[in-house]
Amino acid sequence: MRIFVTGSTGFIGSAVVRELLDAGHTVIGLARSKSSAQLLEKMGAAVQEGSLEDVDSLKRGADSADAVIHIAFAHNLSDFDAGAETDRRAIETIGETLAGSHRPFVVTSGVPVGTPGQVVTENTGFDPIGPHRLSETAALPYAKRDVLVSVVRPSRLVHGEGDMHAFVPLFIDIARKKGVSAYIGDGSNRCHAVHRLDVANLFCLAVERATAGSRYQAVDDGEITFREIAEAIGKRLHIPVVSISPEEAMNHFGFLGLIAGTDNPASSEITRKTLGWHPAHPSLLQDLEADFYFTFS
Repeated sequence: MRIFVTGSTGFIGSAVVRELLDAGHTVIGLARSKSSAQLLEKMGAAVQEGSLEDVDSLKRGADSADAVIHIAFAHNLSDFDAGAETDRRAIETIGETLAGSHRPFVVTSGVPVGTPGQVVTENTGFDPIGPHRLSETAALPYAKRDVLVSVVRPSRLVHGEGDMHAFVPLFIDIARKKGVSAYIGDGSNRCHAVHRLDVANLFCLAVERATAGSRYQAVDDGEITFREIAEAIGKRLHIPVVSISPEEAMNHFGFLGLIAGTDNPASSEITRKTLGWHPAHPSLLQDLEADFYFTFS
């Protein structure tokens, strides 16, 4: 297939492009800069110049392709709603272009925060009044307009070599600056993680095999405790591992305190059964035993 990919040079997107090319597909990557275009050409992909804000470039890319994978997101920590609105417009632009064509359209979302203590599955919906990426609500209605639309939900803790700006290096940086690797309370709250190459494989399977209206979760370590993560970071940095109170969490972790203190186990059982997805790359704790997370300043 000829597949148009947004976010094609990011941490996840570049791995997806490589996976698609290795599977024999042709890739057209959306590039907003000369450096991004050069990276795509080096990987062997074609280039569609433009951005999420440039609806004409999105239309051209989608119209020229047999399928679309939408990974890009307009990150804006100071105005999350503005980024979410840009994402919604991009999805609707692509969806309208694909309407009636029966072409695959894979959209990126994220694993939602469910009821505390309950495992989040592919059937768990988002809290309609909470802060979340609006990808699913924007994309899934196109399943009724003859688009093979599906959603991939990567874990928040996507990890692997080349990860320098996502949540894992941020936690490491906090521990390095504070001089301690902390967890909240007894640290038994669970989170989930997945290797970037396993995420890339899931996107490839989704664009090839997904059914319209389906949701898939890229989760490998579904119930890793935050204390285990803190201990792994403390061991590598040779610093104390300490417990802090819930009241201290936001001061210590900043906005990451919401991740560090939430019990949010998740499952990918449905995804594995329906798409035959089998994570094959190192776990988060295994990656935290390697050097690459600790060799940059």
